[in-house]
Formats: sequence, C-alpha cells, structure tokens
Amino acid sequence: QVQLVESGGGSVQAGGSLRLSCAASGDTYSTYYMGWFRQAPGKEREGVACIDSDGSTSYADSVKGRFTISKDNAKNTLYLQMNSLKPEDTAMYYCAADPSYHLLYWPSPDYWGQGTQVTVSS
Repeated sequence: QVQLVESGGGSVQAGGSLRLSCAASGDTYSTYYMGWFRQAPGKEREGVACIDSDGSTSYADSVKGRFTISKDNAKNTLYLQMNSLKPEDTAMYYCAADPSYHLLYWPSPDYWGQGTQVTVSS
C-alpha cells in the first residue's frame, strides 16, 4: 500500500506559478511510476506528468515547457512546479502512483491522493 497526500494548490492569476507537493508513504513507492493527473469540471481526467524510478520525466503536450515534475526520495515527496499558468490549467490535481505502468499511458494507477484544487484567473 502507498499513501499519497497532496498540498500546495490555490488560486493564482494567469502567468503566475504554483508548486504542488505530494507526500508519499508506505510500500517501496520509490520504485514506482509517480505522477500527476488533473480533471477540470466537465472534462475527462488527463495525465499531466510522470517520473519513473530512474528520474526520467514525461509531460503532456499541454504543459510541456511550463511544468516540471521532480521527486525527493529523502523527503518521500513528489513535486509539480507549475509556471506560466493559464486559465485552462484550472482543475483538481491528483498525485498518483503505479508499480508497473507509465502514468501518461495508463489512466488507472493503483494509488491516488485526495486531490488539490488549482484555480487560474485571467
């Protein structure tokens, strides 16, 4: 079992920045694929970014160049640095983990956080 707890959401104006954090505990999550999903009202959930056990990162085209995913294994924490935010980034953001599948290609990871809201105003 892996437990995930997000923090760091909030409201920001377009062009601003936020950093999301995800505190992880439990199983050997450091070997897992870790990442972030988001879901806006009326829209499907989408994978935003993924980092694997070796630290390789991948991003959805919609956030590439603006968002950076990272992890600190010593602190058991996953991060998502979000810069140049746009109103269309407004969504509930979820931390997720899966032992086997890359999160940009697997929509149903085994473990989820409770979500943190990000609101970007124009």
